[in-house]
Amino acid sequence: MPQFINAKENLVTEAIDGGLRIAGDRLARLDGYPHIKVVVRTDWDRSKVALVSGGGSGHEPAHAGFVGQGMLTAAVCGDVFASPSVDAVLAGILAVTGKAGCLLIVKNYTGDRLNFGLAAERARSFGLKVNMVVVDDDVALPDLPQARGVAGTLFVHKIAGAMAEAGRDLAAVTATAQRVIDGVVSIGMSLDTCTVPGSPKESRIGPGKAELGLGIHGEAGAEQVDFEGARHAMEMVVERLARHVKPGPHVALLNNLGGATPLEMAVLSEELLRSSIGGHITSMIGPAPMMTSLDMQGFSVSLLPLSDRDEADLKAPVVPWAWPGCLDVGAVEVRPLPDGLTPIQPIPSADPARAQFITRCCDILIGAEADLNALDAKSGDGDTGSTLSGAARALKSALDRLPLADLTQLYRAIGQELSQTMGGSSGVLLAIFFSAAGDASASGKGAVDALVAGLDRIQQVGGAGPGDRTMIDALKPALDALPDGLRAAAEAARAGADHTASITKAKAGRASYISESKLAGHNDPGAEAVARLFEQLIEA
Repeated sequence: MPQFINAKENLVTEAIDGGLRIAGDRLARLDGYPHIKVVVRTDWDRSKVALVSGGGSGHEPAHAGFVGQGMLTAAVCGDVFASPSVDAVLAGILAVTGKAGCLLIVKNYTGDRLNFGLAAERARSFGLKVNMVVVDDDVALPDLPQARGVAGTLFVHKIAGAMAEAGRDLAAVTATAQRVIDGVVSIGMSLDTCTVPGSPKESRIGPGKAELGLGIHGEAGAEQVDFEGARHAMEMVVERLARHVKPGPHVALLNNLGGATPLEMAVLSEELLRSSIGGHITSMIGPAPMMTSLDMQGFSVSLLPLSDRDEADLKAPVVPWAWPGCLDVGAVEVRPLPDGLTPIQPIPSADPARAQFITRCCDILIGAEADLNALDAKSGDGDTGSTLSGAARALKSALDRLPLADLTQLYRAIGQELSQTMGGSSGVLLAIFFSAAGDASASGKGAVDALVAGLDRIQQVGGAGPGDRTMIDALKPALDALPDGLRAAAEAARAGADHTASITKAKAGRASYISESKLAGHNDPGAEAVARLFEQLIEA
């Protein structure tokens, strides 16, 4: 898969320098590229305990993104998913450690333990006080003798960082860091593996599957499971974490592994707080990318029992931009709509035949969702089918409160319903269409003439007309032919929809932004929806 990199050999050094250029004068790097890649604070007071962490790159913003006042003093960066060398770690220790000493915060991987451990021994030979803690928060593989260190490491960075900034001694900072390690638990889930620069992508997670408990270097997880949406995914993660939840308040860290969108992460946040352990979570960090795995489309959840002291340290202000903050969890506040926007509910009335007709129209649009989305992907953003089917489902659910026996009020009620439930410009236009049809019906026009009046109104408001490659290219001929019967209307709609495939210069809608070569040969999805609606009404 193409990536925005130059050469993989220069990837990490170029990325570090790119970050340092906008860090002002608070961060610097040690000389020694490419073998020594160390980011250090320039405002460091050596009378305080230094915190040094690091490991392989590819987990950005960890670790260099957390260097700064209130968190790390230095970050030692290896190549992608590779531990930094002993010399690089030693350089970081020597650059920031004074008489107060240094604490190394290491994730539990063999390379990191060995290289940081040997560097600590060499630093001690220089007369420096150096302690080391090893984070092993991953609970995905309970039988593993050495649990992996993952996103729970960030709790250690933040709490130990606050203590060091406050001037606590090395023994106290180390003891607290170890206590946090003993309390934190983490597990992750992903829908795909990551793409290591310069290497072919491993595609071991099949369609419809997710991997539970995979590592931050793309290592295989505990098991592959069926993926059934965000709620089910979070339930599986929570089930593993719940075994470790103790009575009392907890803080959660919701980490984006790199490839999940902010929209997905917000949904996962809601599912976490609504889950069986949600009542224990009083504070939350994220959702945000903090300890990523390149472009992995996944997330991880870390939990830590929350004491008053730890809460104060987690909420203490810091300079590093990558720390998203620790915020209290609260209920969703809902306020009433302003005056004038509260929907006026029509008086329901029954008409079984009309209800059956509307239901059939809705079912046709729901059944066409996938085809219309695929067609829209060729000329727009691929959501025409979803937009129409969503509105159709909402309309079906509202049938029992519609004035079915009063056509004038029914047109207006459908317009109101679509304005509330149907997104995008198409939702607005169709709401105007039915509202205008209701006005025309109230003025004495018949059913078809009222719809024609609605079409005239959306042409005036929307600015599109026949030949502009929109749904109007099928809707107008269909309504013109409707007095001659439904079959004539369906044939006219189909001819109009098929004609849009030859219109390569759209004058309205998203298709107007698309090149002519991509429009040729593809029907406009809105016009196609109209044609299918009329055709399948005949079949019914």
